[in-house]
Amino acid sequence: MLRGIAHYERTHQLWAGFHDDQARAMTDPSWLRDKPWDGVISRHTTPAMAAICAEQGIPLVDLDDSPVIPGVPKIRPDNVALGHLGAEHFLERGHRHFAFAGFSSEVWSCERRAGFTEALGLAGHTCDLLEMKYPGDDRPVWDPGQLELLAAWLKRLPKPVGVLACMDLRAQQIMAAALEAELLVPDEVAILGINNDPTRCELCYPSLSSVAPNTFQSGYRAAEVLAGLLAGQDHAGLDERVEPIGVVTRRSTDVLAISDRTVATALGFIRERACQAITVDEVVRHAHTSRSQLERKFRDHLGRTPQAEIRRVQVAKIRQLLQETDFPLKKIAELAGFEHVEYMCVLFKRMTGSSPGAYRKLNHGGNSQSADRPKAR
Repeated sequence: MLRGIAHYERTHQLWAGFHDDQARAMTDPSWLRDKPWDGVISRHTTPAMAAICAEQGIPLVDLDDSPVIPGVPKIRPDNVALGHLGAEHFLERGHRHFAFAGFSSEVWSCERRAGFTEALGLAGHTCDLLEMKYPGDDRPVWDPGQLELLAAWLKRLPKPVGVLACMDLRAQQIMAAALEAELLVPDEVAILGINNDPTRCELCYPSLSSVAPNTFQSGYRAAEVLAGLLAGQDHAGLDERVEPIGVVTRRSTDVLAISDRTVATALGFIRERACQAITVDEVVRHAHTSRSQLERKFRDHLGRTPQAEIRRVQVAKIRQLLQETDFPLKKIAELAGFEHVEYMCVLFKRMTGSSPGAYRKLNHGGNSQSADRPKAR
């Protein structure tokens, strides 16, 4: 959001911005009287803050995903669309069983649930729900007592199941509960969050897939609306929903929904070890089966061999490293499990149609908002 605001400022206005990173305006709205502010964009807007701004004649734009405060223009995510994208993500991976974990007391969570269940319903599927009230100020959002409840719920669900959490923090809790219940993620329980918070998503194990709202566009539009207010435009009744970018796929959903435990176990091992130069024989031993049986099951469920799956995971790793790092090809080959960089380059071009150098030139940029579908413009 801040980048979107800054981008608008650089291209349209010459504003001197102050970032209230201590949230003083939220905890003590009277602080807004200390300086002659020309305008305010708020991520955590309160009625008291809105009253102070109205009293001081300060234009205010609200970015909080909460009910509208009368007279205050609001920019917020399209929560129904976020839920729709979550359903589409699971459906594309062949899931037949679905669940949603949210907070019944929060409008944004209910909207995300509505989008998820609506999209599933259109595809002829139902959804298991687990909802509770959002924790109040007297107890933390991460309540250790919920772990047992979540684990018991996950155990009851038919497997494999795709679970959409109303936000990334809730998805983290579900991930911890799956570990407690000794359930494989994503093989038995695929977990998808919402908000694409890199800190939460990347530090999870396995890393958390998440539906990414277009926060940059939200910030940009907020700055645009504020500029309009400063120019005398009337945006008092504005309640604008910003379309999401798409799903950022990480390891928590990066699997096809497969009920066969042998194949699921083998796939999990391949995802863990493919970049350590493993062999098919090692996969066979880990899955406690014969090579012929594993080959047959892979062809039945995936349409490819275990060796092809190992290469697919390695190529995905190469793509990631080309996009997100400046590592030389020799280093990338080492990290992806190839002894010879020349062989890696030949394999990459055969599987992608592009050389590593050409792919990096086209895709490099370290964009953390990459998604399953093109970005909104």
